[in-house]
Amino acid sequence: MSYVTVKDVQETFFLELSAGKAGIEQPIHTSDISRPGLEMAGYFNFYLSDRVQLLGKTELSFFAKLTDAERIDRMERLCEPKPPAIIVAHEMEVPFEMIEAANKYDIPVLSTDVPTTRFSGMLTNFLGGRLAPMTAVHGVLVDVYGIGVLITGKSGVGKSETALELVKRGHRLVADDLVEIRQVAKNVLIGNPPKLLEHMLEIRGVGIVDMMNLFGASAVRSDKRILIVIDLELWDPQKVYDRLGIDEEKLKIMDSELTKLTVPVRPGRNLSVIIEVAAMDYRMKRLGVNAAEEFTKKVNMAILENPDRTEVKGDK
Repeated sequence: MSYVTVKDVQETFFLELSAGKAGIEQPIHTSDISRPGLEMAGYFNFYLSDRVQLLGKTELSFFAKLTDAERIDRMERLCEPKPPAIIVAHEMEVPFEMIEAANKYDIPVLSTDVPTTRFSGMLTNFLGGRLAPMTAVHGVLVDVYGIGVLITGKSGVGKSETALELVKRGHRLVADDLVEIRQVAKNVLIGNPPKLLEHMLEIRGVGIVDMMNLFGASAVRSDKRILIVIDLELWDPQKVYDRLGIDEEKLKIMDSELTKLTVPVRPGRNLSVIIEVAAMDYRMKRLGVNAAEEFTKKVNMAILENPDRTEVKGDK
């Protein structure tokens, strides 16, 4: 089961640790965040202790109005079920009672000067991305004109060599050989490389090369949303390949569907240019411009306007 540690959150958002240092490596298993307003009022019937507890100005201003005994009781009941962490936002002062209870139960208490609502969104997005369902695919992921292109195909078909040519043409490598894919939302797939293979590219006959050292930081990126899949396969003379682009093929990864293009590989075909054109054409389709549909409409109009001429050409 995937998880994020409290220390990961602390380092990502530069949070200050106020108490509970012993629990800084505790795992976080859910991206949901709880704001324990009712709990501050003493209602713990539905306390979601498996979530990060985020307190802001509203919760702590109410907490300050409680009696000494009530403040101690609230913090004991907040920390005893061992939530992963408690975060105090909006530059609010961490109450003494919270520090005492957190140290007693080893609950990390972190603080930030970011407003509560904004920090809640930032943390939810971070946890959602890191804890999303994940799978791994054999292929190469490249950022081409801002479009995440996943290049797949059998071993030795030329995926890495094509990616190398694309990088030389100014595009960016995300992952080679193995792409980790996380589904952060319906039909939203984010690809990234395993840490061990980050920035690396394998070229048969040359070996493994570090693309960032060779081409600079602008030649790589750490992650990218995947929008299209281009499957490279050796040219099969018996197979009929799509020449118009009317029928759109889909590839399902987890619960998401991606547009898939099958590109035959044979000597003389410039695959990097073909992939560039495919990425630009995908962008144009998203803007409402579909060249294949426009061409089909023109052909149909020509047939309707000149049926006799069309029949004569067909006989030839």
